[in-house]
Amino acid sequence: MAKTSMIEREKRRERTVRKYAAKRAELKAAIRNPRLDREDRLAASEALQKLPRDASPSRLRRRCAVTGRSRGNYRKFGFGRVKLREATMRGDVPGLRKASW
Repeated sequence: MAKTSMIEREKRRERTVRKYAAKRAELKAAIRNPRLDREDRLAASEALQKLPRDASPSRLRRRCAVTGRSRGNYRKFGFGRVKLREATMRGDVPGLRKASW
């Protein structure tokens, strides 16, 4: 089980990313727009840098939905490897079973 503080930090980051998503997209589009003046693009770049660091989606980390474990996660299921194995053994994951040959 991950520390509660780490799980809460990740939740806070997700809220920050959602809050600034539109503003970031607008600024990034302005930076990439070749029709704008160099000064306008530079101003958009500076404005993007002034946004909070946690507003960047690359700072998010996937975590297990049950335990909050940050490593060994499967995107498709949203579980960490340990909880995915337990759920598979119980038969909770359709189409997934332990390999035997």
